Amino acid sequence: MASFKIKGGKKLSGEITPQGAKNEALQILSAVLLTPEKVTINNIPNIVDVNKLIEILGDLGVKIQKLGKGSYSFQADEIDLDHLSSDDFKAKGGRLRGSIMIVGPLLARFGKAAIPRPGGDKIGRRRLDTHFIGFEKLGAEFNYDDKNGFFQIHAEQLKGTFMLLEEASVTGTANIVMAACLAKGETKIYNAACEPYLQQLCKMINRMGGKISGIGSNLLVIEGVESLGGCEHRVLPDMIEIGSWIGLAAMTKSDLTIKDVAYDELGVIPGTFKKLGIKLQRKGDDIYVPSQEHYEIESFIDGSIMNISDAPWPGFTPDLLSIVLVVATQARGSVLIHQKMFESRLFFTDKLIDMGAQIILCDPHRATVIGLDRKSMLKPTVMTSPDIRAGVSLLIAALSADGESTIHNIEQIDRGYEDIENRLKAIGADITRLN
Repeated sequence: MASFKIKGGKKLSGEITPQGAKNEALQILSAVLLTPEKVTINNIPNIVDVNKLIEILGDLGVKIQKLGKGSYSFQADEIDLDHLSSDDFKAKGGRLRGSIMIVGPLLARFGKAAIPRPGGDKIGRRRLDTHFIGFEKLGAEFNYDDKNGFFQIHAEQLKGTFMLLEEASVTGTANIVMAACLAKGETKIYNAACEPYLQQLCKMINRMGGKISGIGSNLLVIEGVESLGGCEHRVLPDMIEIGSWIGLAAMTKSDLTIKDVAYDELGVIPGTFKKLGIKLQRKGDDIYVPSQEHYEIESFIDGSIMNISDAPWPGFTPDLLSIVLVVATQARGSVLIHQKMFESRLFFTDKLIDMGAQIILCDPHRATVIGLDRKSMLKPTVMTSPDIRAGVSLLIAALSADGESTIHNIEQIDRGYEDIENRLKAIGADITRLN
């Protein structure tokens, strides 16, 4: 189990460029299975979860060529469907929650797919019901093999239909869209997720010859086509990473420029950090965060305590709530953090309390943070990363603490952040990886 040793309390400065978005890359990479023609994808992040999916695609018979840093071409003209029932696929697919994303395109193009019970991190249950109910409405049948832990899905011919999703699941919507784009007739998906990453997928499918309208809304209309062709696509910068670097700058009193952020796709993220008193500025397509000694949490107009909660897009992404919570520990004022979508994401607050933060964990979904206003800095400690986002939140806390901290289980951080220690070293952080 690898660890980071961090000497905190140092101001950082310089420029940092966000990697390609992990959550978009997992969808886009799965979409290469929709066509036998060549698909080129740029700005793919070099992180564990994405590399695992590329490996799974290669095992299925996809011809993969690396064109440069973050650029690959894929051609899925000779797919080995028998591999889906192999022990190798079961082992690799079971470790990666994103592997569920290959079901939609395989079902659309070949009429069958299989997936082991997916893995991932420990942030709470993430239901797969949306995916499977969507496939069933399109005419697929699925069986769960309890003995082997495999879902088997097959369909003679997928047919377009109307469906109202019970929850606006991003991966669920993406999977159903990929299945529906080659189905016979028209599919309408109401209460569809509308995240920028999903919009990117829909735009890519349209460039391949698909017919999807309503992109960016919660009602997607998909006219099924006979076949799709190749295309070129560029992955958006990772908005979670952008939020992480804003939080890092605030906590360490650093002067930081975050480059090429695709600002117009960030939604409420910049505004949410401004509510915490962080004076960030847009400069072209960059975000500049000046050094701040103090930042004050706003209160609502009626004087009540600020409440920051997550919600499906265009609401605030749940992946950044743990960052906001850490940043609030050194703000002036108080805030209620309400994590609605996952029930175990706030448990890392114990580690922050050990570091001297004033946090009341009200229940699994809510935490009240009483800001210290830098009157008392966080204390260094030894901690373990429970999931990707909490891991980075603890890393930010450690970089702001005065002294040496250790974070274990950083493999969780590696799943979502590319070459993080070298990128942090480049802006002045004192961080060492211990294997």
